[in-house]
Amino acid sequence: MTPEQLEKLIRNVPGFPAPPVVFKDITTVLTTPGALADTMDLLEERLEGIAFDAVASIESRGFVFGAVLCARRRLPLVLVRKPGKLPAEKIGEDYELEYGSGRVEMHRGSVPAGGRVLIVDDLVATGGSAAAAGRLVERDGGRVAGAAFVINLEFLGGRRRLEDLGWPVRWIVEVHGEE
Repeated sequence: MTPEQLEKLIRNVPGFPAPPVVFKDITTVLTTPGALADTMDLLEERLEGIAFDAVASIESRGFVFGAVLCARRRLPLVLVRKPGKLPAEKIGEDYELEYGSGRVEMHRGSVPAGGRVLIVDDLVATGGSAAAAGRLVERDGGRVAGAAFVINLEFLGGRRRLEDLGWPVRWIVEVHGEE
């Protein structure tokens, strides 16, 4: 599969969760036979040169890609979740996003001490949730090795925001405007 073929599999849903957002629905990638494996191959190609020994995935679509990456590489997976979803002691960070604000949490002590952690999600828009996940990783004793996404909504500036933090950022599909 090429990045262009992958882009054609991603469904656009105008007005979700609220206008003027055009939601990039990756469930079509998950329901197409072989597309998830091909997507992960494309993502792994882009990770060349980034050393990491754990992955922090952001709820919920990021869990899919982060879990597959961890299974392939036999690495620990750190779950970054919405508030109220984790049962043990947790730490949290607030952030701004394209259509409002949010908060993410993770279990305290889930990052390997001094670990190099790759942040993984399905897409980067403003970079708010990924930056918040990175702050959580650092507060828990790890270092952010970089970030990887299936989709980069370039017109919203999240990639640049994360690169300004000193992170290498990788993606497969780049979107330049509301499509």
